[in-house]
Amino acid sequence: MSEYSIAMAKDQLPRIIDRMLDGEAVTITRRGRPVARVIPIEPERPATRRIDVQALRRLREAGSTGKTPVIDTVQAMRDDYRY
Repeated sequence: MSEYSIAMAKDQLPRIIDRMLDGEAVTITRRGRPVARVIPIEPERPATRRIDVQALRRLREAGSTGKTPVIDTVQAMRDDYRY
């Protein structure tokens, strides 16, 4: 762990940030006593959204014709194209 006085930190801020980004803990001191620690900011995670399962079921049912499953329709279209 590196320690820098406030005066040194003012002069060497880019170097301190580089060391911190490399994973080294950096402490700022005043008169030999720790007063601050420089740490990286963790990237924000995107907010997770809950999936509305009922809405998905309604959407699936709304697209259903009730006659034949989609896979049968696609296979029939493929068969028609081949012949």
